[in-house]
Amino acid sequence: MRPVPAGRQPSSDGRSVVVCGSDRTTLRVVSELVDSGERVTAIVNPDSRHFERIGELADQEIGVRVLSENVLVRAGIGATDGGRSAARALVLLDTNDVRNVHAALTARDLDPKLRIIVQMVNPRIGEQLHALLGDCVVISGPSLAAPAFVADALEEDELIWTDLGGRRLVAGPAERIKAPHLTVLADTTSSARPDLLPDSSDDPTADVVLGTSTRRQSITKDVRRAGLMIAIRDDVFDRRVRWIMAVMAAVALGGTMAIAMNTGPDVTWLHALYLALGAVTSAGIEDDLFVHADPWVKVVAVGVQLIGIVLVALLTAVVVDSLIGARLSRVIGGVRGKPRNHVVVSGLGTVGARVLELLTERGVAVVGIEKDENAPGVQTAHRLRIPVIIGDGSTEETLRSAGASRCMALLAITDGDITNLETAMVVRGLNPDAKITMRMFDHDLAQRVERRLNIGTSRSVSMLVAPAVAAAVSNRLAQATVPAGRRVLLLTEVVVEPNSVAVGRRLGELQERGQSRIMAIRKPPVGRREADWDWEPRSYAPVEPGLRIAVAATRSGLARLLLATRAPRGGTQSERMEP
Repeated sequence: MRPVPAGRQPSSDGRSVVVCGSDRTTLRVVSELVDSGERVTAIVNPDSRHFERIGELADQEIGVRVLSENVLVRAGIGATDGGRSAARALVLLDTNDVRNVHAALTARDLDPKLRIIVQMVNPRIGEQLHALLGDCVVISGPSLAAPAFVADALEEDELIWTDLGGRRLVAGPAERIKAPHLTVLADTTSSARPDLLPDSSDDPTADVVLGTSTRRQSITKDVRRAGLMIAIRDDVFDRRVRWIMAVMAAVALGGTMAIAMNTGPDVTWLHALYLALGAVTSAGIEDDLFVHADPWVKVVAVGVQLIGIVLVALLTAVVVDSLIGARLSRVIGGVRGKPRNHVVVSGLGTVGARVLELLTERGVAVVGIEKDENAPGVQTAHRLRIPVIIGDGSTEETLRSAGASRCMALLAITDGDITNLETAMVVRGLNPDAKITMRMFDHDLAQRVERRLNIGTSRSVSMLVAPAVAAAVSNRLAQATVPAGRRVLLLTEVVVEPNSVAVGRRLGELQERGQSRIMAIRKPPVGRREADWDWEPRSYAPVEPGLRIAVAATRSGLARLLLATRAPRGGTQSERMEP
């Protein structure tokens, strides 16, 4: 066993954590777990560019291209005579949801009590895993990363987003949080000494509250989708088509004058126009009308017909090219007018799709850019009626079409570091005042770019996923800190452990006015079925072992609640759960 470096706490029971994956997120998770004092067994594809580095960090590394039951057994998963595996948790980080589900089901058959943490791209599949796997934590990279990108774009420093009690919640000033509010966290009428967790508030506008969404801001109405008629005008009847049709009209007009003035009194001007148009459009010409015409008129008629043949061929080619080039996403979604004060999102993958949803919920105008018309975010944009430009987001032409020179923020969140960096540099040249945030996979590159180039901030999805995985392995939740004047409140969840002093007491007895407030509870699971969260708990409800409590508390109030809900020192450390 590799010794635990100084400053780290060793794993609670000496068992290992098995991590399966091969990308940069896997490297981040392994590093985070090792820093937490965990023993890590990594199952990695030997072709991964991170294979050697993961091997340096992990206690054991298994290099395989296909994850199978035998590989999981080699890694220590499988109940022994003692009733538990050598591994206490399994972390699945494959980018393919189907492979993750398959591996999770296989591991559950090997050890019914194993703790499983799964990264899922499709949240709808993740919601069903609890019923299948029991003790399972589903982590979604896009769901974790998207709020951070949106907060950067909108500069929402005063809003705190967190997952609590099975909900996505936001804490902040009352005027920013959509009513009805779940609870008042603080009355900051007196900024020097705010009233924390008050029973009532005389000045609601000065409150810090907890809610489920923010108020719609409606920053601008200037961004409009092109629609079908505008797209046909811009994409089908473009400048080339208009020039060709103008030449055809001029030739037809000249032909009309020549025919009417030199074919006799029986041919009216309207008939002459018909004959000229027939010649120009290659529909044919009535030769008997030109039998007695002057030779130069016959030459003009033939010339008009030849020119018409060329123009019709050009017109056909241009229209066909426009129809083929105008993809469905552009025809339906292009940008109309000159957008301004909006957010440009370059890269509409799984993270981009979630970003579009969050920005729309906040009432912010958005323009999307994506090279692949089949990307998940393109479909989301169509559903939300958000303008989308299909093209390379790192080119100046595409960015100008999206109104980057007039936008208030740019999110460059494609899957390529260089593409995102190039996009940011182009936008900085077009719009020095824009707030720019880049998605960067290479942490070292991100630091150097921020320090040297000063073109914007950067974020990494893997940097956000790794702490969440580490917290899930140890069955604890990260605490969200909500500032209130010069004081702070903590939002977290606490589990009532067996033999703790809280067992058998009433729920209301665990609360302290101004120090802690219980907002929701979830009873222990029955079999593999998780109970639903109750956001209207009764104060006289009895406290039972395994009860999970969502709480808002001061530091001292949370410390006392933890003392009441934790097992006495006689209990094993592996049984204890921290918030």
